[in-house]
Amino acid sequence: MKRLMLCAAAMAAAGLAITPSMAIQAPAPAAPQTASTRLAALFEASDQASLKRNPMEALSRGDSSNAGRLGDYLTYEYNAAERAAAEQELAALARIDRESLSPSERISYDVFKWQRELDLRGLQPAMLALTEVRPLDHFGSIHTRFAQLSSGDSIAPFKTVKDYDNGLSRIEDYVAILDRSVVRMRQGMATNVVQPKLVMANVLEQLDAMLAEGVEGSSFMKPLGKFPADIPPADQARLKAAYTQSISTKIRPALTRLRTFIATEYLPKARDSVGLSGMPGGDELYAYLVESRTTTALTPDQIHRIGLAEVTRLQAEMEAVKTQVGFKGTLKEFFEHIRTDPKFKPTSREALQKGYVSIGKRLDATLPKMFATLPKAPLDIRPTPALTEKGAARGSYNSGTPDGSRAGVFYFNAYDLPSRTTPGMETLYLHEGAPGHHFQISLAQENEALPKFQRFGGNSAYVEGWGLYAETLGRELGVYTDPYQYFGYLDSQLFRAIRLVVDTGIHSKGWTRDQTIKYILDNSSRGLSNATAETERYIANPGQALAYKIGQLKISELRARAEKALGPRFDIRDFHTQVLMSGALPLAVLERKVDAWIAAKKAG
Repeated sequence: MKRLMLCAAAMAAAGLAITPSMAIQAPAPAAPQTASTRLAALFEASDQASLKRNPMEALSRGDSSNAGRLGDYLTYEYNAAERAAAEQELAALARIDRESLSPSERISYDVFKWQRELDLRGLQPAMLALTEVRPLDHFGSIHTRFAQLSSGDSIAPFKTVKDYDNGLSRIEDYVAILDRSVVRMRQGMATNVVQPKLVMANVLEQLDAMLAEGVEGSSFMKPLGKFPADIPPADQARLKAAYTQSISTKIRPALTRLRTFIATEYLPKARDSVGLSGMPGGDELYAYLVESRTTTALTPDQIHRIGLAEVTRLQAEMEAVKTQVGFKGTLKEFFEHIRTDPKFKPTSREALQKGYVSIGKRLDATLPKMFATLPKAPLDIRPTPALTEKGAARGSYNSGTPDGSRAGVFYFNAYDLPSRTTPGMETLYLHEGAPGHHFQISLAQENEALPKFQRFGGNSAYVEGWGLYAETLGRELGVYTDPYQYFGYLDSQLFRAIRLVVDTGIHSKGWTRDQTIKYILDNSSRGLSNATAETERYIANPGQALAYKIGQLKISELRARAEKALGPRFDIRDFHTQVLMSGALPLAVLERKVDAWIAAKKAG
């Protein structure tokens, strides 16, 4: 149509008359746009533009159309594009009349507004000057995440020649991002906005491990050892030669440059303090992180006090279990008993994996009693990759794809097996697997009625809060029949309460690493290896650990409210549908949704 209009204008400018037979027929008038259609169009346009700027987000959904790119992270252009998108989308949202929307659309409106306002604040130059100049830590930064992505055991497929070529192409972006990381860290050094020495020492250890793998043993070569049978031999030979050259001449030199910079320039300038309060601007950054992780206006001091109260409450429940099993010592001695008694030790990684598989099979039979909708996506159970297991949590979850072509994965950590204990296995499976993260994330992804940002987005308080709430369902789902497994559940709940105490302690009250480890050991049954890894995780990833307990307390509070208000009309499957089927909601939005459901049930 645009080309036709230009042609007509050119003809008129040339003095040629436009006869009726040559006239452009006017298009039929478009249907008037409603608030609902404008909202849906905004959401779709926002999602598509974001996927173009963030190719790995598209790949995580199973979209390989731009899989040869990682993205332009750590560039001024990328930040400017993200900031402009947030500003423009918020302006467009403000022009849509919220009152003209349906109840479900209002939820989407509120979630989008909350998320984009939060994004925009994080993209302001003053905030980027505190975050982007510290691009690396030992808890899931680009140097190790890309290695896992390239291993064939993550979201990137290696099924076709194109997949392998995409993997090769992504190496260019990886090297560029590593080199940009050095530039950003130098900027941070100039303003004393640097990582703790402890964090960067751990990063050096990871880089040393990656370099020690050599070329053939590298994670980046793993997909070359398991070519699909339908890839022609000539392509296999070409790809193996190309990967070998890229690893030798691009990846390893980039990792070496990064390692040398950290060891010789950055580490001497890194800070001895472990909390954000020891860094210029750290208090402001921590306040932002607390708000974004919990989706609340709670202050660090309020959260610290909530944590202390929960620790006291849960330890009282543990005393009852200790009495039930006939242990005669103190609770602290009971913790040590569980840490050290051989009967609580997994015998092997294989035994640990079989144990989790067995728990899953038992739960498969009871989950329909509490959930009206079950995810279609399968769930795999695997050990945490060796490259990251030392500093990783006890368990983690990677989502599958909506079409089920890639399963969701529950990773269990088997590092330092003698320090691991078995009483927490059932509660960990409930959290990471079913009905925890696997249910919550898969059901959202599979719900095509939701806007894509709700299907695939999220916030920590809801996501981790749901995972921890899922642990509270164990007895109703037929597990925790062994008092030691129930004690493991209490210990898990206690540990998330401890996180409220120690994360705020580290980042707002000046707690040290050793002080934090001691608090964990004194107040839980966790072993030294786990307590150390967890402490160093909180140091590297401030505020994230607050999400679990704050989210769980709110979901449990809403369930209790609904049970009290509805009495015999309360249906647990219906309640779980209300909580799960709108994606990950900020806690205030979730509360409004559940309150509206309660009111509707009472009125009906």
